[in-house]
Amino acid sequence: MDIKAAVTHGKGEAFKIESVQLANPEFDEIKVKIVAVGVCHTDVVARDQGVVPYPIVLGHEGSGIIETVGEAVTELQVGDHVVLSFAHCGHCTNCLTGHPTVCKTFNDLNFGGAMEDGSHRLAQDGQELATFFGQSSFATHAIVKAKNAVKVDPEVDLALLGPLGCGIQTGAGTVLNRLKPEFGSSIVIYGAGAVGLSAVMAAKITGCRHIIAVDIHDNRLSLATELGATHIFNSKNVDVVAEVKKITGAGSHYAVETTGVPEVVKQSLHALRPLGTVAIVGVTPEVTLNIQEDLMAEGKSMIGVVEGDSIPKVFIPQLIAYYKAGQFPFDKLTKFYEFDQITQAFADSASGITIKPILKMPK
Repeated sequence: MDIKAAVTHGKGEAFKIESVQLANPEFDEIKVKIVAVGVCHTDVVARDQGVVPYPIVLGHEGSGIIETVGEAVTELQVGDHVVLSFAHCGHCTNCLTGHPTVCKTFNDLNFGGAMEDGSHRLAQDGQELATFFGQSSFATHAIVKAKNAVKVDPEVDLALLGPLGCGIQTGAGTVLNRLKPEFGSSIVIYGAGAVGLSAVMAAKITGCRHIIAVDIHDNRLSLATELGATHIFNSKNVDVVAEVKKITGAGSHYAVETTGVPEVVKQSLHALRPLGTVAIVGVTPEVTLNIQEDLMAEGKSMIGVVEGDSIPKVFIPQLIAYYKAGQFPFDKLTKFYEFDQITQAFADSASGITIKPILKMPK
């Protein structure tokens, strides 16, 4: 079928909304009419840094309604509301032990440009187009493996839910699934974007005593307070390490580093107490550490966390339940844009005007 999609024709090139052809779903796949899709920094990395093949249709935080199911699909049906999440094989050791975020073929399936069997579902004028995160949801329709689609509560605004598939589950899951902070402990979140603010909300759910948000944008820090931060610091104005230790007494028990800035990574380590743990979730370049002084001497831990170490079919419905209960108001991060405003949405995200843009597809 002919659909509309935002095509990226080459490294760093602008999105172009064009007609493309979408194949029918295979036996274990579904066709989804995309209702909305979140804008994420990972899309920027894919567009600008050459980590994917081109031409490609990006987008990986899609939500929509199932229009067609393959013959082997039994757990989903036409009309179901779904959130689309990352691709994973489902049969490697990590997938089978509850860690699909570190699937053995995660990078190939999400950034390699093809479906699991190496085939393609998108084409334009006879040329195959690469797929992103097994969904390519910057489009009016998408073909997705049924195992990568999460059935969600139809009573909740479906257009709002797409970002749960990546950015929001990354921040919340890093706290709830991986760090699991003890009641009354302290945590510092570096970067108050969508991922960081999701971590703030999750930390409030766990009952952390000190929830400290660090950023360089005062408007984001103000929202962090509204969402549960007990303290906020603009790192341009204060010595963050000194302030964290003043509040917590010895440094924080935990930290979540979302910025990917090497200096901030080191700051997050220095502000930990002995035996503290920092989770690195941002795309981060090379960082130089003095392992003895920065890490080992005080028994600290630095861990990498992908997609919040989440099992999406379990975790996303849990986040929606918290949202319905008023405990996870992630809608305060969002702003809607029409699909043809995709360039503006990315610009507003980059400038900090909008924390989490969501593109709504034409009906």
